[in-house]
Amino acid sequence: MKRRELLANALGQAMPVEKADDLKPKKSGKRAKYFPNFLMRTHEGKEVRFYDDLIHGKHVVINMMYAECQGLCPTMTANLVKVQQLLKDRIGKDIFMYSITLQPEKDTPKALKEYAEMHGVKEGWLYLTGRPADIEALRRKLGFTDPDPERDKDKANHIGLIRIGNEVTDVWIATPGVAKPHNVVKRILWLETPKDYRPDNEGAAEAKSPVEKKK
Repeated sequence: MKRRELLANALGQAMPVEKADDLKPKKSGKRAKYFPNFLMRTHEGKEVRFYDDLIHGKHVVINMMYAECQGLCPTMTANLVKVQQLLKDRIGKDIFMYSITLQPEKDTPKALKEYAEMHGVKEGWLYLTGRPADIEALRRKLGFTDPDPERDKDKANHIGLIRIGNEVTDVWIATPGVAKPHNVVKRILWLETPKDYRPDNEGAAEAKSPVEKKK
């Protein structure tokens, strides 16, 4: 069996072959030149483009996980479920939550749907899978890396942060995935009116963008 077919089977459904032009964002925004436009699949089985459909013009909350994780993932997922409950119907409307698997070889849309249902995830929060090389590229673009190369290779040591971004204003921050839910919500909402933000003692790892802006 060819490598492409093996990958398709691993994702649970065949993914179409992409041309170079497919990876170029068709929508223009602050991060169009930074984020790749990889084809991904949601836990509902829908095909989406990372930049065009998920990032462009949106206020987003992103974490990385994998269904078999026995460490931080279940705790962080439970915490984010509380965050979703606090934000109510804003999720999927003007604030978008995405969880990207670190094990795309195993986490098919079906497996991710079962994981989401098991943890009580409601509508508007998407779980995403894709080609392994694409997922790895996104992990690095989003800053979900450990400075220690050996630790970084072990998915069990994956960084326990949430990336929060507003592509319209190009303000991006990170906060611990297990911070108190109301503090996570506070930081999510801060991206709507950054000038009003006053940090508290919970502490968030903050940055203006996933990478330093070019001058």
